[in-house]
Amino acid sequence: MANKPLHKVLVVDDEEPILELLKYNLEKGGYEVRTASDGVEAVEVAKKFIPDLVLLDIMMPKMDGVEACRILRNTPELQSTFIVFLTARSEEYSEVAGFDVGADDYISKPIKPRALMSRIAALFRRESKKKGSSSQIRMGDLLIDRTSYTVKVKDKEISLPKKEFELLFFLAQSPNKVFSRDDLLQNIWGTDVYVLARTVDVHIRKVREKIGDDYITTVKGVGYKFHLN
Repeated sequence: MANKPLHKVLVVDDEEPILELLKYNLEKGGYEVRTASDGVEAVEVAKKFIPDLVLLDIMMPKMDGVEACRILRNTPELQSTFIVFLTARSEEYSEVAGFDVGADDYISKPIKPRALMSRIAALFRRESKKKGSSSQIRMGDLLIDRTSYTVKVKDKEISLPKKEFELLFFLAQSPNKVFSRDDLLQNIWGTDVYVLARTVDVHIRKVREKIGDDYITTVKGVGYKFHLN
């Protein structure tokens, strides 16, 4: 009897050799894999396949990876899906753009399969550890539910992309405790992912825009805390 696949992965790239290389290594590693060759196809396949992880190229025809990521992050069924960008572009602005639309990681080409497999395993390990913690936090009018990845303010549901949700949940678990940007980078993105400190500020700003300014406080020169009256 065949073993159940570890997780479902969608690989998106307009270069056929890269698709074949990644599909081969992922299936060899026990993952169930689907592929797509452009952003439009990626969105169509993802909505049917509901992958646990999307490996997404940025420079593609029809629809680039950034726009595809934006659409995937606004799809309720894919709120908990990891999205990792694969790109030959190393400019800082493209990295920031990727994280701004909700990417979890950013890997530059040429891709080394063993290193990529290690990064993917690390993402899923962190997720497994987080699921072992308390699944629901209620603070006044704010309800954060990890089981359904939902946030409600005064009983109104607020849509947060995965990393914004994890950032809010992490801060809310330790009210009035101040966390530096480095603390947040390490706990939300992990030590094996290179992320700019500005990414934390961008995510905090977006969370505040959605839930209001009353919950997360900036401690000047130090970092951020979840404010509890």
